Amino acid sequence: MSEDTPIETPQRCGLVAIVGRPNVGKSTLLNALVGQKISITSNKAQTTRHRITGIRTLGAAQFVFVDTPGFQMKHGTALNRTLNRTVLSSLGDVDVVLFVVEAGRFGLPDAKVLGLLPPGKPALLVANKLDTLQRRQDVLPWLKQMHERHAFAEYVPMSATREADVERLLGIVAPYLPQQPWLYEEDALTDRTDRFLAGELIREKLFRLTGDELPYNCTVVIDSFVEEGNLRRIGATIVVERDAHKGMIIGEGGERLKRIGSEARQELERLWDAKVFLELWVKVRSGWADSEAHLRSYGYE
Repeated sequence: MSEDTPIETPQRCGLVAIVGRPNVGKSTLLNALVGQKISITSNKAQTTRHRITGIRTLGAAQFVFVDTPGFQMKHGTALNRTLNRTVLSSLGDVDVVLFVVEAGRFGLPDAKVLGLLPPGKPALLVANKLDTLQRRQDVLPWLKQMHERHAFAEYVPMSATREADVERLLGIVAPYLPQQPWLYEEDALTDRTDRFLAGELIREKLFRLTGDELPYNCTVVIDSFVEEGNLRRIGATIVVERDAHKGMIIGEGGERLKRIGSEARQELERLWDAKVFLELWVKVRSGWADSEAHLRSYGYE
């Protein structure tokens, strides 16, 4: 080999789990790491319900991120038990774990998730929402306490909304990825289908536009998804547990349901750069969140 021959950097690729209690900003972090929205975000806790894979390829490194549901403290319903199984199965086969907490905070729900971290796998502490801390100097003693709780491989105070922080985190994670060929094409962003993303985005608008009125145990089922050139025709049903919830979603004169549909359609059009025709219905299925059969039919793993 001549001196002028460039030495190729070996490819790295690995699975990176993003875990933490509900509402610490895991989905926002995933979207920022991937560089495009693939996971829904909402101020309502327990928004993410599926194992969502996001992919980012930078240089020789391919990061395969797994966004998990927040670990549920109440195990009462079949839905919550299913969500917790998803968290545990995601941790079993990853190479690196990003343990996400709010900077300066650590409570019992965080401790429960910390107790699930698999031994022998590098775990990085991501202290998110750093920008919300009133006194930055409080971070250092808090980080010292966190070091006493667990031997984290790295400590990364950051804000998922700051691009520089996100790029820094990617640089910190890269050396922990195994040297092996990439699993996906270089421009891949997610392993989820457009049909799945449509259901998730409708659910996001549903939560955002109903606020705290609507309990989180409602779901969206995609009934039909047809591509006609640059047009996508989508029919979807919002499933709720009670007639009162149906009324909340439809709103006076159907206005709220129209707005949910309109905002979801506009975001899907931006995401796909295509025209979208979206029809929404609302149905009552009493007890769906506590029925294993219903959960399976609605796509829960």
